[in-house]
Amino acid sequence: MKKILLMLVLSLVLILSLAACGGTDVVGETSADSFGKLLEAMPEQIEADENGQGWVLNAPDGSASFFWGKNYSGEGSYDVFIETDIQPFLEAGLKGEMLPPGIVSEDKIIVGIDLGDDKLWKDKETDPLDSYRQILESNRDAIQYHGELDHYGINIGSGNVFEWAKDMGTNDKDMVFVLDPEIFIEAGVDPGKVDGWVFGKVKVDGEDGKPVEVEKFLKPFDIL
Repeated sequence: MKKILLMLVLSLVLILSLAACGGTDVVGETSADSFGKLLEAMPEQIEADENGQGWVLNAPDGSASFFWGKNYSGEGSYDVFIETDIQPFLEAGLKGEMLPPGIVSEDKIIVGIDLGDDKLWKDKETDPLDSYRQILESNRDAIQYHGELDHYGINIGSGNVFEWAKDMGTNDKDMVFVLDPEIFIEAGVDPGKVDGWVFGKVKVDGEDGKPVEVEKFLKPFDIL
């Protein structure tokens, strides 16, 4: 009888523990901490965008940048986006007119996503980390974990992602700009000839949760 009672107690403890774990968003909580450390490591690379709508984190070599909004703005703009120089793609064969509308802006390639406009801290003055937490709070599904590289990332849509290391002290790819190559290849780009970008296969979680290999353009940086 005592053994049965003990087993029941242990089972109850296990159930409660699992329930507690299920109610805790570990990825969500720790991604903000690691994003904050990335910002702390690159203070000179952070700036408010020229319209005061968000923040820009520039790559150390100035070849790309990541934007995330303070407040989700109106029609015709992205709430998060990657911007990068178009010239390396042109030199690799890109025919800009073959890209989808809105991808090319003067001498830049821009890929981004609209996260909505109804779940914001509209009356709160935010700093760069607050603005990331705002995305985390209102669009948790946009934040992902990439197990192969031990990275967190913001899904920018259509296979494009901005990633950063969970632990910069143990990772040689502290910040990575990730572009899906399909639209560029279809527009004439020879993917192996885009200067400054690594073209290769990486493992990601498929729709069934199992790892699959997909082709990506990667621009990694070792910050620490």
